[in-house]
Amino acid sequence: MPEFVPGLELSESFYRDVVKPILDVHYPGLAYAAALIGAGSEVLGYDTEQSTDHHWGPRVMLFVSKDTYETLKTPISETLSAKLPYTFRGYSTNFGEPDEIGVRLMQEIASGPVNHRVDIATVRSFFMAHLGFDPHDDIRPADWLTFSEHQLLCATRGKVFHDGSGELTEVREKVGYYPRDIWLYLLASQWEKVAQDEAFVGRCGDVGDALGSRLVATRLVRHLMRLCFLMERHYAPYAKWFGSAFSRLECAHVLSPVLAGVLSAHSWWERERHLSEAYRIVAEKHNALDITEPLETEVSQYHTRPYMVIHGDRFVAAIRRQIRDEAVRNLDPAIGSVNQFADASDALEDPKLGRKLKILYE
Repeated sequence: MPEFVPGLELSESFYRDVVKPILDVHYPGLAYAAALIGAGSEVLGYDTEQSTDHHWGPRVMLFVSKDTYETLKTPISETLSAKLPYTFRGYSTNFGEPDEIGVRLMQEIASGPVNHRVDIATVRSFFMAHLGFDPHDDIRPADWLTFSEHQLLCATRGKVFHDGSGELTEVREKVGYYPRDIWLYLLASQWEKVAQDEAFVGRCGDVGDALGSRLVATRLVRHLMRLCFLMERHYAPYAKWFGSAFSRLECAHVLSPVLAGVLSAHSWWERERHLSEAYRIVAEKHNALDITEPLETEVSQYHTRPYMVIHGDRFVAAIRRQIRDEAVRNLDPAIGSVNQFADASDALEDPKLGRKLKILYE
């Protein structure tokens, strides 16, 4: 195995050193975009040598117009099959056929055409398959709330190596992050989740349910982490990369050890103490956004019960008052987006399900 190269770096050099020269010679004047976006740990910058065991390798995505796709997709692909080298930077450019679950692996050959991964598509077909919407249509609130956040991240991360028409760049900017009112609604919905669970760490512990208290605390840690993604305006990935992505947020160096203390605590009152510190940090972060009047950042007793909470409902109400679009303001914060109430990664990445779930908002 050659020395590991991050997949995004490998893809870009493969395009510039090999694919582009072939296109320049055989299809001069071709209007296209070249990129690596969409699925793959290398798109998010999390790939390691372990990642080379599936789908990984020298690959590029070419985006062309509808007319070009219909007339030249096959000729371009066949030209690349005939002209590509068999290896690039020590990695095979040839891939085997998909296995029973669709996985393609690099497969070395010494002769014949290259079964390459220079995938050709249109910008529209990519976003229809990836997010289930025509990127040239207006994006309505129900669309934003049913897009998979992980899929949004994958569509807007990676890198565009060349964009002759600017179409791909324009669409990526269009879905770069949530519009203001949708963002505020998501923030309110995430604080609502905190409000729903915050008293239960102590209540479970009070009745001797140590496991239940740990479970609720774990939920609250995740709620707070997702709040931080929203506050810093970063799409959050699915479970495999959630912690890795969180570690790159600005607040992570302060908040991570506190959250680790929540998860490692041996008693509910120790757990509550760490959570109280986490609440304070996140509440101060909220105030720094300057989207509402400053709110109290210290915990206090939960009504007449001896459990210390941040009273997340205060943040919900304050944020909702700042939403300008009446239709968005009237959405139930207990629902939130599909990413806030659903937890099955495969389901979230199915655009057909997203289209069905729009009924919740319309």
